[in-house]
Amino acid sequence: MTSPDDLPDNLIAFQGAPGANSDIACRTAYPDMTSVPCNTFNDAFAAVQNGDVKLAMIPIDNTVAGRVADIHHLLPESGLHIIGEHFERINHQLLALPGTDISEIKEVHSHVHALNQCRGLIRELGVKAVVHADTAGAASDVAKWGDKTKASISSRLAAEVYGLEILRSDIEDAEHNTTRFVILSREASWPAPGAGDLITSFVFRVRNIPAALYKAMGGFATNGVNMTKLESYVGEGFVVAQFYAEVEGHPEDTSLKLALEELNFFSDEVKILGVYPANPYRKTAVTE
Repeated sequence: MTSPDDLPDNLIAFQGAPGANSDIACRTAYPDMTSVPCNTFNDAFAAVQNGDVKLAMIPIDNTVAGRVADIHHLLPESGLHIIGEHFERINHQLLALPGTDISEIKEVHSHVHALNQCRGLIRELGVKAVVHADTAGAASDVAKWGDKTKASISSRLAAEVYGLEILRSDIEDAEHNTTRFVILSREASWPAPGAGDLITSFVFRVRNIPAALYKAMGGFATNGVNMTKLESYVGEGFVVAQFYAEVEGHPEDTSLKLALEELNFFSDEVKILGVYPANPYRKTAVTE
């Protein structure tokens, strides 16, 4: 008999093994849903596309490591819609087999971003850093290997899931280490204009003419639209870059509507990926 927790409407996908930081983000943002691990970002996207799950929790950037590779390429082609965002404070733990003394460790395994975020401890211990696909997968392997010379940098949840001991807590170098996630759905769910603080995410490709980007951005400045994010990545042929942007407001707001109209004049394509409520963390981060 199928449990209600197994129905697609109660499932949210993430990339990584159980206990990953993305898993924690799912549990924090959607405590009534069951998180579903996926091997790759493509698998998580496909789970939503195929209707196997309702949502996907996808990391987009980190305050220490920067943007997450591949996401900006995958999002525009996925046909999925951003319906929300979530900010998760990342705390890394040094995990090992129960009974391990920290002096026994020779290798530390984790995702490349986690290793880069904990360089201080790695340097202090003088151990070899080994890159894994994700932090929780590294913890799983350490548990399977049964070798006290190997440890992982993972979450507290991973320690619980895989029966490992925390040798050092909160070992990240930066206190502000936070990952921003976007929540993806098959259906768009735009809030009404004026329904609180909103974010609009979109991609565009400017025409291959001099000052095209400068002219395309002018409409946002002259109409008083605050752009909170603008990133470029090279498109096919290395000729024209594609841009991922986020602005405050709703596309039906007069100011943003005029800015997008001007952007369309200088762009070959503008595609809105989502309109969603701004997470309260944005205001908290500004005041801290």
